Amino acid sequence: MDYSVGQVAGFAGVTVRTLHHYDEIGLLSPGQRSAAGHRRYTDADLDRLQRVLFYRELGFPLEEVAALLDDPAGAPPGRRPGEDPAGHLRRQHKLLTGRIERLRKMATAVERAMEAQKMGINLTPEEKFEVFGDFDPDEHAEEAERRWGGTEAWAESRREAASYTKEDWKAFTEEMNGIHRRIAGLLAEGVPADAPEAMDLAEEHHGFISRTGYECGHDMHRRLGEMYVADERFAATYEAIRPGLAVYMRDAITANAARAA
Repeated sequence: MDYSVGQVAGFAGVTVRTLHHYDEIGLLSPGQRSAAGHRRYTDADLDRLQRVLFYRELGFPLEEVAALLDDPAGAPPGRRPGEDPAGHLRRQHKLLTGRIERLRKMATAVERAMEAQKMGINLTPEEKFEVFGDFDPDEHAEEAERRWGGTEAWAESRREAASYTKEDWKAFTEEMNGIHRRIAGLLAEGVPADAPEAMDLAEEHHGFISRTGYECGHDMHRRLGEMYVADERFAATYEAIRPGLAVYMRDAITANAARAA
């Protein structure tokens, strides 16, 4: 069976002008002509057109598409170059798989950029790595927004974060790391979480949040402490500093909140 140029244009969603151009450059020449000399496309021509459009969708220029379709490598005995359907399918699958992976990485990068924007952290990726190291401040953005997105504290934290420079973040990170190291030191020494020195460090942690992020009442601070244990992402951050630190932090924060009340 054969088809007119208009029919093929309708099947493929391209213009007649495009099919004429493909014919003129030898990319897709119809296998037959009518008695009046009009182009008539065969099923084999439609198969080739499908491959042309596939490679074009992947961004290949027309000259490279022609080379791919007419590549003699892998053509089985008895077939002309470019006539190995299985070979083209394998190539298409490989190209699609690669493109899917690239698009997945691009989507992830865009999602992380969106999260960073929500958090108001206006640092480049290089600056974030320099400041935070292996810890990713964007990782908890979605959870934080879900919990507090409609609160004044959330709005305040975004305003504050948007104003900070790379040097500010480096100073804050070092200060927080210092608090964590001292609390971990108390844990290592066996000091109870409700001992005055542990509660004092919990209060310092509370004050740091209020000063650099948002006004954090002791009740909110206590709920943060609960999240440090309940949320595996936060727990992993503290457990990496010292095993048992997530629970110790929570207990010290809870004791300090009770003392403040």
